[in-house]
Amino acid sequence: MIIAIGLYPGFTALDAIGPYQVFTNIPGADVVLCAAQKATVDDDNDLLHLCIEATFDDISRPDVLLVPGGDSARRFAREGHPVLDWVRRAHPHTTWTTSVCTGALILGGAGLLDGQLATTHWAAYDDLASYGARPTEQRVVQAGRILTGAGVSAGIDLALTVAAKLTNPEIAQAIQLGIEYDPQPPFDAGAPSKAPKHIHDMVARVIASRHPGTVA
Repeated sequence: MIIAIGLYPGFTALDAIGPYQVFTNIPGADVVLCAAQKATVDDDNDLLHLCIEATFDDISRPDVLLVPGGDSARRFAREGHPVLDWVRRAHPHTTWTTSVCTGALILGGAGLLDGQLATTHWAAYDDLASYGARPTEQRVVQAGRILTGAGVSAGIDLALTVAAKLTNPEIAQAIQLGIEYDPQPPFDAGAPSKAPKHIHDMVARVIASRHPGTVA
């Protein structure tokens, strides 16, 4: 069973590494990081540099594919990138096609989310809707064979959901215990519906400064 995490320049590290940590604990799973070329792929902070040894062409029919989000996802979804082509080619053959955060925009740009309920980072709901999707604040959303996760840390929730579907809930719970994923955040401000308005507005301004035209 091949689980492929498709990377591109400017991906968000936790979007990929959170699910990676879960997936590598699934019995029988062969987890592969792939990209357009065998090269170093940099994260959106230009601090993490991953040496990728498999291309999208090498991993053309994964059982599970996951696309992380990142600062460049909006642009690639609009303007095109090899990761979109990979998703289009691979999706007909997957058991599960998945995304985390703004990785959903890549799925949308590939034409997979039209009319579908889906989620992404809360600041990208309008972008997601532009691809015909119906955004929701749910942490993990299933629409047929497609699973989308909300922003960044939701990738762990999504990956545990995938683990349960590929094996059984007991295995997924064992993986959760093994990585001691027991969220108890010091603040209850992790979703736009929960955060104080001034916190929401501050974060929205920062995101808008990075992505002009974003409405959050």
